Amino acid sequence: MDTPNQDEPCYIISVAARLVDMHPQTLRYYERLGLIEPSRSSGKIRLYSARDIERLRQIHNYVNDLGVNLAGVEIILNLTEKLAEMEAEIRRLRAALEAREAQNPRPGQEGTEDGI
Repeated sequence: MDTPNQDEPCYIISVAARLVDMHPQTLRYYERLGLIEPSRSSGKIRLYSARDIERLRQIHNYVNDLGVNLAGVEIILNLTEKLAEMEAEIRRLRAALEAREAQNPRPGQEGTEDGI
């Protein structure tokens, strides 16, 4: 069985609102603010993915549990996304460095494990 795609738009606004315990109008408001970007069907119906639902839960947590205002939520979300991008870049660079080192070991390190 295939793993569901986290980005697959599959929830209409009423279902998404119920899943995150928010009013549909709140979801529309968050969209106007740019905090969430649901997909649209050919008939212009908002469709939310599992990733959108998780983001809405994060927003709900920041606002209701932590008392962060929406401007702060936007900053937190942007910084979190930037951090994830930077972590992915670090992983990519480490993998490239390890591949390069495996192809061209430094003198005196041939046959040693972990350079020790």
